[in-house]
Amino acid sequence: MQNSLYVNLSAQVALDKRLTTTANNVANMATAGFRAEETKFSALLAQATKGAVAFVSSGDTYLSRASGPITKTDSPLDVAVQGDAWLSIGGKSGPAYTRDGRLTMDATGQLRNLTGQPVLDPGGAPLLLDPQQGPPTIGRDGSIYQGTNQVGALGLFTIDKAATLTRAPGNAVTPSVAAKPVQDFSGIGVVQGFVEGSNVNPIMEMTKLITIQRAFESAATASAEAESSLQSAVKSLSPQGS
Repeated sequence: MQNSLYVNLSAQVALDKRLTTTANNVANMATAGFRAEETKFSALLAQATKGAVAFVSSGDTYLSRASGPITKTDSPLDVAVQGDAWLSIGGKSGPAYTRDGRLTMDATGQLRNLTGQPVLDPGGAPLLLDPQQGPPTIGRDGSIYQGTNQVGALGLFTIDKAATLTRAPGNAVTPSVAAKPVQDFSGIGVVQGFVEGSNVNPIMEMTKLITIQRAFESAATASAEAESSLQSAVKSLSPQGS
């Protein structure tokens, strides 16, 4: 049996997954707060023959936590998170966390993200402002003022570095372990009137697309050659006249 056929197939499956994740990254290069998705691969050893045959796994994906570029908007409802922290928004199965700080205020004064999910305070409660008091002033620690009165605070949370992040609606993520509210703002905070962009590196992702395409073509060529070799072997071993 030609193990090369299976090895090439495993390579093509892995490359297809890399292509999907890379294409999604490229499509979201301009999405505020977007976290790029990366893929990890490992070798699975099979002792099918006297020598070890290495197969490529389909790959495990993870979300990059690198920060994106900050752009000034001067909008009082735009905030950019600085440091290793996340804003909290309400989700269907509990709080989710995002770096997309483009906020809105509805007719009742409730703060929401662009998809309508409520923005939460450090205690996990929705934030309600007075729509008659005009735009808020937001401090570095997330404190929200209207005039001289503090009306609430943005919930800033840290997520354990060992936690697995899963994408959630509203350009957000949900961690595998509970996030914790920020207590020390010396290296963490928010800046009003700015928005964080995607952390996708466009040059790197386009390079990946080219590399993946070439690798896939090489694997396909190798599979075709292995199949042709197998067919030739079958013909040469077949009884004459059969």
